[in-house]
Amino acid sequence: MVAVEVLEITESEEITAGPYLRLVAARPTPQPFRQGPSLSQRRAARVRATQRRRRAAVALVLMIALTILALPGHTFGATNGAGLSSDLANSTVLASGMDYVVQSGDTINSIAENVNPVDPSFARAMLVHELRSSVVVPGEHVLIP
Repeated sequence: MVAVEVLEITESEEITAGPYLRLVAARPTPQPFRQGPSLSQRRAARVRATQRRRRAAVALVLMIALTILALPGHTFGATNGAGLSSDLANSTVLASGMDYVVQSGDTINSIAENVNPVDPSFARAMLVHELRSSVVVPGEHVLIP
């Protein structure tokens, strides 16, 4: 390519019959500054990275869900068959399936309160049904329902 350059002449220089033109060789056009992978390679890498992030997020959610499911029920306020929370049921002296030896001064009501301090009426009814009586004798073995 060829370019035309117009030069102004100062007064001290001699004026010729016409304008002074000079042919100048054109500089090659600079190539755009580009390094690294092509656009299609960069897009493909971005898609792969997005897929990896999604898979990692799904794996994290699944691990959290499995961890939550593995926690004991009392973590979420679960109750046992007698209507007690698991924490309260574990802290009581008597639990279902235990063999209790009646002490002197014990009554059906006191045993029922030891089984279920929140609502002893349910435990009392179960004890009366189990013993077929509302009277207990010291030394008697009672299976806690």
